[in-house]
Amino acid sequence: MRYGIVGMGLMGASYAQRLSDQKETVYGFARRQESIDYAIAHRMIADGTITMSDGLLSRCDTVVLALYPTLLKSWIEENQQYLKPGCLLMDISGVKSHIIEPLQEILRKDVELISTHPMCGRESRGIEHADPTIFNGANYIVVPTSRNSQKAIKEAKALGEKLGCANIAVLGIEDHDRMIGFLSQLTHVIAVSLMNTHDNSHLVEYTGDSFRDLTRIASINEDMWTELFLLNKDILLDETDQFIAAITHFRDSLEKEDTEEMKHLFIQSTARRSLFDK
Repeated sequence: MRYGIVGMGLMGASYAQRLSDQKETVYGFARRQESIDYAIAHRMIADGTITMSDGLLSRCDTVVLALYPTLLKSWIEENQQYLKPGCLLMDISGVKSHIIEPLQEILRKDVELISTHPMCGRESRGIEHADPTIFNGANYIVVPTSRNSQKAIKEAKALGEKLGCANIAVLGIEDHDRMIGFLSQLTHVIAVSLMNTHDNSHLVEYTGDSFRDLTRIASINEDMWTELFLLNKDILLDETDQFIAAITHFRDSLEKEDTEEMKHLFIQSTARRSLFDK
């Protein structure tokens, strides 16, 4: 199996490093020659290029598209001619609605795209922050459509296992984006909003673990996350409205000194949080 990784940022390079560590043949594709040189020097890839037409792409059996969602369509339109017959494409984008099915429609008939989403990452960006251990024990989601074959679904799951992910699940597009809207995107909205509540730089020497843990993801890639939020706008707006209602209810309980309701909310949150510790 020969893998191609398109996009040698943090996620793409982490894929490449993990697969290369397992003695797989990995080729890298990037916009900057510096990224290719770095990946080769650090043994992330066997070879790489910034030119899709030089023949390297046609050697790949599976190509992982580690690109921003809005770049996927143009990449496929411009470069699918260089893919070998039977090649399997896998995107790893954080939102699937209005993206995956239109991409499948424009693909060559002898090439298949299956959507995946490893639930891991880092706040940093760039190839120099690549870290294959981000996959260790992570959740990994396969998001097939009616156009996908059982063979592609099986291969997508197998790649998740090869990466070292612990829980491999299958979700439909709508279920995936609703789940992501709550578990990932809303939590980023909360962290960003908390950091923007006050100019709190003078509090650095006083902060504790609770503030650090809650705001870790507020260090954010503004280009990627703006794109993801807009692509999932309707779902994220609904999740944000539900959060506003919940925090308003807590605020009102505090104002009224409703100790029983506050205790009820604490007990309920503790019980729900315990499910994530298992």
